Amino acid sequence: QVQLVESGGGLVQAGGSLRLSCAASGTTFNILSRGWYRQAPGKQREVVATITSAGATNYAASVKDRFTISRDDAKDTVYLQMNSLKPEDTAAYYCNVLLERRRQLYEYWGQGTQVTVSS
Repeated sequence: QVQLVESGGGLVQAGGSLRLSCAASGTTFNILSRGWYRQAPGKQREVVATITSAGATNYAASVKDRFTISRDDAKDTVYLQMNSLKPEDTAAYYCNVLLERRRQLYEYWGQGTQVTVSS
């Protein structure tokens, strides 16, 4: 089992910045990728950014050049630095981990942290 705890959400004005953190605990070996997703009211959950175990990153077009995903393996933590925030970035942000055990894939989610961007 893997537990994910997010932090760093809050209320910020448009143009501001926030840094989200997601600390993993439990059986965290063989992680293939970590990521951040978000879900706004009335909308489907969408991928924001992902980072593989090799360090390759991928971003949604809407956040590219504004958000940066990174990780600290020593702390088993993944971060999402969000700059130049826009009201349309308002959503609940969820941390995700994909790992492999005995040739099976397992996916874990955090409880979510709210990001609200005021205009």
